[in-house]
Amino acid sequence: MKLFVGLGNPGGKYARNRHNIGFMALDEIARDHGFGPWKAKFQGQISEGRLGSEKVLLLKPETFMNRSGQSVGEAMRFYKLVSTDVTVLHDELDLAPGKVRVKAGGGHAGHNGLRSIHDHIGATYDRVRLGIGHPGRKELVSGYVLHDFAKADETWLDNVLRGVSDGAAHLAQGDGGKFMNAVALRTAPPRSSKSTAAKAETAAKPKDAETQTTDDNRSPLQKLMDRFN
Repeated sequence: MKLFVGLGNPGGKYARNRHNIGFMALDEIARDHGFGPWKAKFQGQISEGRLGSEKVLLLKPETFMNRSGQSVGEAMRFYKLVSTDVTVLHDELDLAPGKVRVKAGGGHAGHNGLRSIHDHIGATYDRVRLGIGHPGRKELVSGYVLHDFAKADETWLDNVLRGVSDGAAHLAQGDGGKFMNAVALRTAPPRSSKSTAAKAETAAKPKDAETQTTDDNRSPLQKLMDRFN
């Protein structure tokens, strides 16, 4: 079994906060992949299902962000999991909005949710870092992460959440490369080869091609006369 943990704060007041993008990602996965209904357990909300061949438990801790590790540790102990079975999806200030990165182990970089998880299960769990950007100054961070996403963010946010859901089965299988490819198809889709070829053809065509074609239809006598006009 794999344990996917989304970080956020419980309650409608925080539902659309930047800090809650981890919750949003799990909600998208649960909807798209036919997971069971959310139930209260392990000081959080859980939903069970399958991603490819893997049985997966989705967990949204309801202990508030800075005590997330309590919920994660409880779920791990119940299912006898190790920290490498855990993947945490969380907001990341150090990535631009819409950017996504996967990471195995490492520090918590001052993120209170990760700090709490470190304290309870150690540092050797996987992470999906969901970029939300930085407000620019340290003293603005708290208000920024606890504020709702702006309307202008809706398009890239939807693409990120859909991309994470598209690649969730690869994530459960530990294939970070295929997961990132799935995300990229949503957040940075390749240009159509057809439209690219058309643009190249237009660029290669001389501006006066139409005039030249017309000129070629002149009679030999007309061409001769035009030379002396």
